[in-house]
Amino acid sequence: MEVLGKVRVIEPTKEVGGNGFRKRELVVTTEEQYPQHILISFVQDKCDLLNSYQVGDQVKVSINLRGREWINPQGEAKYFNDIQGWRIEKVNQSAPVGAVPPPMQAPTAPFEPATNFNEAEHDDLPF
Repeated sequence: MEVLGKVRVIEPTKEVGGNGFRKRELVVTTEEQYPQHILISFVQDKCDLLNSYQVGDQVKVSINLRGREWINPQGEAKYFNDIQGWRIEKVNQSAPVGAVPPPMQAPTAPFEPATNFNEAEHDDLPF
């Protein structure tokens, strides 16, 4: 899955727990009729992917949805979701002024009609 939008927040990398687990959060604001602020977590070695991005950059983030169950002390099941990013890339907001799109290429060979078509074999319509 992918999220497209503008970088709103990039948090610094945080170490969670005593085992060296690293986490970094990014907020991307979608650009649609009702913009959404999507919190995306990058973990471990993926934290460094955010180093070359800044607030305002137009990005496409590849994500995975993660879910887990937790049983509280009263024995009730609680469920949590997380959006984890694993790739991020800048998206051009628009083509440079005066840019010309590349020309369309003509087909290399003309389309050849089927010559082995037998209409009697293919007349199996129910009406």
